[in-house]
Amino acid sequence: MGKDHKHKHKKHKRHHSREDHSDGQESWSVYKKKRKDYYREKEEDEPHKSHKSDYTSNRESDKEASEQTDKYLERSKLSEYKHDKDSYSYRRHYKDKMHGEIKDHDNKRSRKGEYDSRTHKSCLSSTDQSPEKSDKRVRRRELDEKEDSNYLQRRKESNSNHNHPEFLNEMEYGIKEKHAVESDHEEEKEEDRDFAFEFHQYRSDLNRIFFRDDEFIKKPSKAYDDFWSFLLKYQQFQRKKYDREKDKQGIKNDQKTTESTGDLDLPQHYDNRYRISFNIKSKNVDDFLKKGRLLDADVSRDLTKHRVRQFRNILIHYVDFLQKQKFAKLKKIKTDQENLPIFQYKQMIQGMVQRHQVVVVAGDTGCGKSTQTPQYLLEAGFTKIACTQPRRIACISLSKRVGYETLNEYGSDVAYQVRFEKTKTRSTKILFLTEGLLLRQMSEDQHLKQYSVIVIDEVHERHIHTDFLLGVIKCLLKHREDLKLVLMSATINIDLFSGYFDDAPVIKVPGRLYPIEMEYKPIKRDDSKAERLDPSPYLKIMQLIDHKFPEKERGDLLIFLSGMSEIMSVVEAAKIYATNTKRWIILPLHSALSVDEQDKVFDISPEGVRKCIVSTNIAETSVTIDGVRFIVDSGKVKEMSFDPKYKMQRLQEFWISRASAEQRKGRAGRTGPGVCYRLYDSPDYDAFQEYATPEIQRVPLDALILQMVSMGLPDARKFPFLEAPDITSIENAIIFLKEQGAMKDDETLTPIGNMLSRLPVDVVIGKMLIMGSIFHMIDAVLSIAAAMSVQSPFTNRVYVDRDAMEARKPLESDHGDPFTLLETFDEWIQVKAEGRGTKKWCKRRGLEEQRFYEMMKLRNQFKELLK
Repeated sequence: MGKDHKHKHKKHKRHHSREDHSDGQESWSVYKKKRKDYYREKEEDEPHKSHKSDYTSNRESDKEASEQTDKYLERSKLSEYKHDKDSYSYRRHYKDKMHGEIKDHDNKRSRKGEYDSRTHKSCLSSTDQSPEKSDKRVRRRELDEKEDSNYLQRRKESNSNHNHPEFLNEMEYGIKEKHAVESDHEEEKEEDRDFAFEFHQYRSDLNRIFFRDDEFIKKPSKAYDDFWSFLLKYQQFQRKKYDREKDKQGIKNDQKTTESTGDLDLPQHYDNRYRISFNIKSKNVDDFLKKGRLLDADVSRDLTKHRVRQFRNILIHYVDFLQKQKFAKLKKIKTDQENLPIFQYKQMIQGMVQRHQVVVVAGDTGCGKSTQTPQYLLEAGFTKIACTQPRRIACISLSKRVGYETLNEYGSDVAYQVRFEKTKTRSTKILFLTEGLLLRQMSEDQHLKQYSVIVIDEVHERHIHTDFLLGVIKCLLKHREDLKLVLMSATINIDLFSGYFDDAPVIKVPGRLYPIEMEYKPIKRDDSKAERLDPSPYLKIMQLIDHKFPEKERGDLLIFLSGMSEIMSVVEAAKIYATNTKRWIILPLHSALSVDEQDKVFDISPEGVRKCIVSTNIAETSVTIDGVRFIVDSGKVKEMSFDPKYKMQRLQEFWISRASAEQRKGRAGRTGPGVCYRLYDSPDYDAFQEYATPEIQRVPLDALILQMVSMGLPDARKFPFLEAPDITSIENAIIFLKEQGAMKDDETLTPIGNMLSRLPVDVVIGKMLIMGSIFHMIDAVLSIAAAMSVQSPFTNRVYVDRDAMEARKPLESDHGDPFTLLETFDEWIQVKAEGRGTKKWCKRRGLEEQRFYEMMKLRNQFKELLK
């Protein structure tokens, strides 16, 4: 017995060396004296060790009971020294030792098999045996509490004669502390498994904790809305997963999932959260988890710390899901970019732009110049990049594509700006805009200080604004040596543009991704002019594709026609064919469609179904549609022309140029070997002019000259045009402006001329606005001017659908189309004000509601300019 006590004393002595005592030699002497007193009292207490309690007869031998009693006696005697000395090291040692004994007791009790079925039944009360208490974890924890309580009571009875209340009280406190911790852990586990908790009902409170303006996910945003959808799906998935595991294995000892073993304190079981290598740090969340409340807002009591911690874990999973999506997207984007032909010229483009003020990029269709060049410039260090496009749809689609490739799809680094609509902010680095809008900006900022690089795309189309913009920027480059200019086109007259800018360097990007097969299928033309286009040649090509190419081989069809009436004729016939074959989806594409209808052409068709896109020349250069492998080229285009004799503009149909034919051909062959069907003969192609006639040589110039004079360019005859218009067109425009009272005899602007130059409309419509405000008829004039400045709201359905024609009759006016537009616009406003369905109202009458919203925006713009 004495040997055992010496061993315990040596172990205690090793654990508490003299270095642990700050009182030095005197404290050690006191300790030795206490030790002698302990052994003397131990001998006096020897008879007590022979008395055994009743409960030990069923659990331990007499020797084990004596050793257990001696151990607690030793513990109680040395605890007296703790009170005398008040040493932290001793107090910590015995507290840890006491917890260890409790754990030893639990392990021994488990090994002895005390948790048999009979003990369970005897310890459970009638309420515990009810179905509501059927969970094994709850029963096990209650049994632990009862067994520990009985054990403590027996210890009190066994040691009642030894007078050691401090030790028993400390042991009782330790047992209660252990069960309190277990209860907290059990509660946390239960709430983690409770995937049916309705977080959506506490959305406002959770917004205050997690989704403030300075947090990672801001409200409102697409990521915020998507998270709540993710939350529902995540809870459903976890609930099903938990049910499956419960059915297979039952609910095992959950304590094992959180226990740690070994020196490294690693968990025994793997958890999906371990693979997430980041955490969400938020001051609001940390404050709530520490204090259980927010300092600046009240939160529902149902949102406990454990609930908030569970919600945070789900949010972390969502952010991890977004990161994986983003990395997968980035990998695919980088692969696609490196496969583009222009990628090989990336460093050359960047170096050329840095060394030269003007650079010409001539790249074949599909090389990636429109989407990649702005990104290359951004990587080279340029942050104020303006990319002009000839059409609105091109600005919007390219902005979305570049934003997608730069992982800025929902940000503002890449933006677009067109009339009535913009996503531009102060942080925008790449801006896609129309050429006319850039000219408007020059009226307010003549040196374009907001841009460091200007990229003019599709310069080969030679729109009137394109030629004027080139002349203005050529003058501007002499005043701003830091400004860079990049000209881009697929089929470009290289010598013309390079020579215009003093032999600017040219970068040629060759190569289409896949070869394109040419097939000429000329149409026999009837001398008698038919009112509608014959769609049969186009249907024959669709049939040819169905028979020649298997269904599983993907590839869409793009048909180029001259105008909207021709498009509707082919679309109607093609839809009947598609209904019968179930192999086609027919989609029209022209500028009169709404943005949503235009975006449909970019959607991916189902397996075994091809898209047939029937388009004007809007898809020739401005829009690139992935998946197109078949082209049908009618060889026609409708353009505005000016008749000097009658001083009127007319929309006429012309043969396209060879450059346009090559542009159309290049739309195929991007995703696989392509085929181009030309509905004209090879000699016809050779007879086409090489390039299209510049618009500046076939339209009136009065609005252009008015804008030039307002910008400080007084003599249009001396302006450095790329290809100067006929001098008679310039003289006719000056005479017309004088007749309208916009220009004086010395060719300076009058007050009316200055006002007309600020209105983004034709001279005649602008003068109507001014006269309407002078004669106090501004409301009606604003509506008519806005209606005549946008696409007509009447769709082709008005002329073919009898129901639409009947519904339209009350809106028609005997005074002409302008008043019919006014009556239609006023009726739409009335329907909207009454809360009736404007969408249904427009559909019944064959109207495009998007046009009315454009009228509203333009009407407000006119009103602001006239103030």
